[in-house]
Amino acid sequence: MTYFGVLLQFVVVPIMVLLLLTYRDRRLARALPESLRFLSPWWTLGILAVVAVVYTTPWDNYLVATRVWWYDPALVTGVTLGWVPLEEYAFFVLQTVMSGLWLLFLARRLPVNTAFTPRRKLRVGSVAVASLIWLGSLLLLFFGPRSGNYLALELAWALPPIILQLAVGADILWRHRRLVGLAIGSATLYLCAVDALAIGSGTWTINPDQSLGILLGGVLPIEEAIFFLLTNTLLGFGLVLAMARATARRLPSSLLRRLAHRDQKPAAPPPPSIRRPQGFSHE
Repeated sequence: MTYFGVLLQFVVVPIMVLLLLTYRDRRLARALPESLRFLSPWWTLGILAVVAVVYTTPWDNYLVATRVWWYDPALVTGVTLGWVPLEEYAFFVLQTVMSGLWLLFLARRLPVNTAFTPRRKLRVGSVAVASLIWLGSLLLLFFGPRSGNYLALELAWALPPIILQLAVGADILWRHRRLVGLAIGSATLYLCAVDALAIGSGTWTINPDQSLGILLGGVLPIEEAIFFLLTNTLLGFGLVLAMARATARRLPSSLLRRLAHRDQKPAAPPPPSIRRPQGFSHE
């Protein structure tokens, strides 16, 4: 199975279905809940796609360059940017769009707890736990066995932005925990199944010397499942926090003014005044 074949069948087709469902929801006036109407989801998805490419590119190139994973040259187009094939860059964007559309589909249907109480302790506690895991990943990377390389590289790469997201709004995410959990969990399971098919067909290979050797279903390295969990968490957290009205209260006032100015529609020009010809009156 070629890499583009995997993308077309298992990512592009679901995106098309989700776009049709989004169009249908718009026709039926099924909207996002009021608590998730701060920023446009379409602008947010576009920004997240750009961030995904920029942030993931050097990390993924390092993985391929150091043979953490590799691809079958016969199953890609042969166009590479750095060490990574063109299809991989397409996947960065397509996963963002697919998982994002799925979260928005669920958000238009799931109920939201209307009561919201800021919880500073939740933000501090979640940041502390995630930071400890990140520090542990660094120790594993520099002092652990070679078999822990892939896991350590994943955690060291993904946790810093997740920590930032938790610092900004762990309590906001907790308010939307049903949406966040269902969107992240289901998207992760789906992509794990797709990944297992691709690995089984030889589209790409995970280096057994740099992974723990724990295979889910006898095929999928556990690091791949963790990768999809981390990337969907980054996307899900980012999308919910960007759309949440509660986030606006924690942004700098200068940034809020810029966002408000961008969203303001220009006022319609007043109608031209009607001048009466001189020499005429109502008498």
